[in-house]
Amino acid sequence: MEDNKNSESFEQEAKNTANEFKESWNQSINDNKENKKLIAGILAIVIGSLGIHKFILGYTKEGIIQIIITIVTCGIGGIIGLIEGIIYLTKSDEEFFQTYQVNKRPWF
Repeated sequence: MEDNKNSESFEQEAKNTANEFKESWNQSINDNKENKKLIAGILAIVIGSLGIHKFILGYTKEGIIQIIITIVTCGIGGIIGLIEGIIYLTKSDEEFFQTYQVNKRPWF
């Protein structure tokens, strides 16, 4: 019976320690992040046809593709930047960070 109590106590202590580690890990990750939501959203709305918002988020290939689309469509492809800017600014800070900076989702 004594061994059973010690085992349960040890198990609970291990779970608590794991949860504390997880919380401190998440806190340190969140403290080091730089959320680029506002600057990317504004640039996408104002000059989205140039793909500057893609370069800000680290999507070089997609930024070049955005420029090519704009040139080929004589500027009509710039609507993509406008749409992306609105999407960026309507997401919560955490959702934006997770979607576009952690998971690296390049389009919409």
